Parts: sequence; structure tokens; C-alpha cells
Amino acid sequence: MPKADEYKNLPVELTEVVITGNEEISPGVHLIAWTRKHDFIPGQVVKITLDQEVPPRIYSICSGNSEDEIRVLFNVKDEGVLTPRLAGVIPGMKIWASNPYGSFKDGKKPAWWIATGTGIAPFYSMFRSGVFENKTLIHGVRSLNQFYFEDELEWALGDHYIRCCSHGQACNVFPGRVTKYLEEINHIPTDINYYLCGKALMVVEVRDLLISKGVPYENILAEIYF
Repeated sequence: MPKADEYKNLPVELTEVVITGNEEISPGVHLIAWTRKHDFIPGQVVKITLDQEVPPRIYSICSGNSEDEIRVLFNVKDEGVLTPRLAGVIPGMKIWASNPYGSFKDGKKPAWWIATGTGIAPFYSMFRSGVFENKTLIHGVRSLNQFYFEDELEWALGDHYIRCCSHGQACNVFPGRVTKYLEEINHIPTDINYYLCGKALMVVEVRDLLISKGVPYENILAEIYF
């Protein structure tokens, strides 16, 4: 999903890339790919568009930094200018993309990753890059079919992978939003970093909730999607 943050107005050069894959991993949610030509830090973003007449939008990279492809995860918005057309690309077609850039990144220290919807993309990139030791991932979605990459994440993270679903129930899935889950935790660490990625309302609500539980403001880092 495109991002509304400090990257939005940053000028970057776009070059043509050739699509190598387009998979609809959930209804209306696509994962497109092209050959990686540049190194990147997990958590970084790219700007993409179908042609230079359409303003590019910003997306988190959703692949590991040692993989041969760069992948991007996005929702199709029926009223959108870009995503309905982007959903129809096939291998061999060309789009325009920037080099990876951005400062949303994590290291080896313990941290909680909190995402909603396609906001899981930067954390999946970190995971695929081997940056998941001492991490707890909390993913909130509306429907059970929106837990992207859940089998892989559950196998690797175990109890440190928490799924929250507001409109569905299943074994090992918390019945409610991410904020409700966090509200019901009696004690959360206050000496680690919290990385938030999702829509603005979620980020604001979770940030305020964490602060109310004693987490310092400077320990909360966010990427806002729109």
C-alpha cells in the first residue's frame, strides 16, 4: 500500500523494470516482482508507476535483501488510478520503479513489530532478510484470509507471532483489533523499540496506547500507509 510519510515529496529517479511475477495472494491483494538490481536495507521503500504520466506511489519492499527479486504487496483500490492497472501486469511487461530508499529499519535488538493489513510488508522483508531474532510480530486484519505469509511466520516465530482478526474467529487468533489485544496485556516491555506500520488511525491509536503503558515516545517508530 502507498505511504504518506516524509518520503512522499522526495524526488527520486525512476527507471524501467521488467515484471517477473504477479500473484494474487488474497482477494484483491497482489504481490508483484521484478529482478533486483540494487542492494537495499529491509524496511525500505520504492516508488513505482506504470508510466510516467501517472504519479508514482510509494510501497514497502516485501522481499528479503538477498533474494533475486524485489517484491511489492498492494491492495487493489477500485477507485484508484494505479492499482487496478497494476493488478493486471504480467511477466514481461515493464513498469517504472525507483531504487530502494528510506530509513524505516530494525537491527538485532529486541523489538515488537505491529502491523495491520499490507503494513506487514516491511516486517516480512526484515523476516526474509534474517532479522527476526528477539522480535514479536503482531498482525491485525479484518478477515482471516488476510494473514499474508502466516504459515511461514508461524513456523519461524511461534508464540512471538500474534494474529488479531476483527471480523473472524479461528484457533490461535485473537478475536479483535490490535488495539484491543494491546489493551488486554497487563505488562509490556518499556525498554525496547516498537515499530508500527499501517493506516494513520491505527498508528496514532497504538502509539498513544503504548505511551499510556509507559513506553517512551522515542521508542516508537512508525510508517503510515494511506
